[in-house]
Amino acid sequence: MTDTVHQPAAGCPFGHDQQADTALPDPVKLYGPEYKSDPYPLYRRMREAGPVHRVEFPSGIHAWLVTGYRAAHATLNDTRLGKNHALGNANWRRLASIMPEPQHSQLQVHLLHQDPPKHTAMRRLVLDAFAPRRVEALRPRLQELADALVDDLPATGGADLVAGFAAHFPFRALAEVIGLPAELAVRFDRDWGKVVQPVGPLDPGRAAYEGRLRGLQTYIADVVAHKRAHYDPARAEDDLLGRLVAACDAGELSREELDSMVFQLLVAGQEPVTNQITTMLITLLRHPDHLARLRDGTTGDHTDGDRMEDPGLLARVVEELLRHDAAFELTTWRFFAEDSDLFGTTVPAGDSVIVSLCAANRDDEQFPDADRLDFDRTPNAHLAFGHGIHYCPGAALARAELQIAIGTLLSRLPGLRPAGAEAAGLDALTWIPAVLARGVNKLPVAYDRRV
Repeated sequence: MTDTVHQPAAGCPFGHDQQADTALPDPVKLYGPEYKSDPYPLYRRMREAGPVHRVEFPSGIHAWLVTGYRAAHATLNDTRLGKNHALGNANWRRLASIMPEPQHSQLQVHLLHQDPPKHTAMRRLVLDAFAPRRVEALRPRLQELADALVDDLPATGGADLVAGFAAHFPFRALAEVIGLPAELAVRFDRDWGKVVQPVGPLDPGRAAYEGRLRGLQTYIADVVAHKRAHYDPARAEDDLLGRLVAACDAGELSREELDSMVFQLLVAGQEPVTNQITTMLITLLRHPDHLARLRDGTTGDHTDGDRMEDPGLLARVVEELLRHDAAFELTTWRFFAEDSDLFGTTVPAGDSVIVSLCAANRDDEQFPDADRLDFDRTPNAHLAFGHGIHYCPGAALARAELQIAIGTLLSRLPGLRPAGAEAAGLDALTWIPAVLARGVNKLPVAYDRRV
């Protein structure tokens, strides 16, 4: 990426002159504890100044960030922008916190980094496994998984809901959906999930990061070998991993594409849901009146552990919580193949373009009084799962997991509240330093008893 001053193009449909903006630095730094704990004041300033800003990430790489809802929606559907890393220029490749070789070539050719027609063919292979009808059929089993985790929490007092629940439920649910055998599922090390929190080439944590990559790559090889030896086409509907291995053996996927898709399923398929459970719980704990309203949606005496009486309320709540604070804060990289205009800003070819989903979801022009948590907000066309051809294929599963997680924790842990002093307990939380994601690794809470 070049470091030249960006020039606004004529006829910007959003009516902003970014050169006239002096309130924000150029580039805007998107890192640090204050930013990670609450990025929304900065996002508001950026939206008010214009739809596109040059930003800097911890590795030193600069990118172009899209912030408003209309601009974000248009960018997510802009066919000029590609996702393939080959489109990135030399400076991006030098500084971006991407995987080192050989893992980059072997694990980064999954759906998120493909463009049509390859993307279309690869996406078709996974859609059936995450279809809403199949997810609905799995709800009773997902509920069993959630209840089993709550059963293991302390009977009274409190717990860390990351270590005791959020770190495990999404992975166990995912294993059911994709057909990961129990003997392999128990071997998965959650520490490998930190590979979605990449560090720059010069970061002191780079060696540990590369160690996680090698461990995960070995695990993926074992998963593929197991499926190749035990895949039963007669049970294909329940075995996405087996179908992918069969597609590779039939020549529909390369070995690198197969490994990358397994990588994407194992990591991107569960870590964002873990983070989303934490952000939702934090939001509810910060809004006790809203939490009480949701808890009162249970049948009879909610302390007896009854399920939510109004599933429509729970579904609306989950959508509003997704909008209010999405765990997938920023999209992954996009690139123009040639110098291009993006809402009045000239973006050089090969520079990275990123959409802030969280900033778009707090845009007052799309969501009146957007900073306010409103369980009755309608319509609520948030972008927490993206939009366009890269819309999250696992959105239906994620929604079901989040509804089950929130409903189960509230109904079975009466008196759920922050551990310690109400304000201090939440303000002391440490947010993960991931570039693209929001969440916490620890969430200590108190409750009256476990139902």
